Amino acid sequence: MTTTPPTTTPPTAIPPTPTRRALVVRGGWDGHQPVATTDAFLPFLRENGFAVEITDDPEVYADEHLMAATDLVLQSVTMGRASGEAVTGLRTAVENGTGFAGWHGGIADSFRESSDYVQLVGGQFATHPGRSPSERVGDPSDNYVPHTIEITDLGREHPITAGLSDFALDTEQYWVVHDDLIDVLATTEHPVRPWSPWHRPIVSPAVWTRRWGAGRIVVATPGHTPEVLADPNVRTIVERGLLWASRTASE
Repeated sequence: MTTTPPTTTPPTAIPPTPTRRALVVRGGWDGHQPVATTDAFLPFLRENGFAVEITDDPEVYADEHLMAATDLVLQSVTMGRASGEAVTGLRTAVENGTGFAGWHGGIADSFRESSDYVQLVGGQFATHPGRSPSERVGDPSDNYVPHTIEITDLGREHPITAGLSDFALDTEQYWVVHDDLIDVLATTEHPVRPWSPWHRPIVSPAVWTRRWGAGRIVVATPGHTPEVLADPNVRTIVERGLLWASRTASE
């Protein structure tokens, strides 16, 4: 007699109990798709033990108790506005250990009216040089240029970028005004082109970290679209950066 082996149902994976708290603040200019881009990283955060809260209102930064309980802020708010109380709340939270991370205009081109915010981040979007005028067609691709993200010597040793090689992108290339308190993990060079008003190549930071009090800040300038963030190199930098910035990250 043939017996049929009993069927077994594979055990259901039990998600880890959240041990950290992440606050996702998203909004501002819709062209950077703040919902779609941040949604792409929510599973990663949850898989790494974060309970995630999402808001479209930067005024949440003024909530002292919420911010004190937050281990990581992931921000994607291009331009937009935040009150002085909100910016002060964010600065205080980071100084006390809350991590702060993001990409592209969502962190490097936020709250243009606030010099205190710019000082916190350490770098500010100035422009993204475009294609030759003869190649422009009147859509966002006019600002897409082939360029290379080059890992610095520091970046080759840093846990966010260790093991990565220089890589090429064809998207917006951020020209960033910055100070010397940032630790630059990757750069990109803006060459002189026949239609450029500058007279020598300019190197901009493309990935940097910053220590602010007890807190850690991570900025990656690539990230104009979900497709750019899906690039394996860019996604690796963002994911590692989120973990490194978190309050409970090890040194």
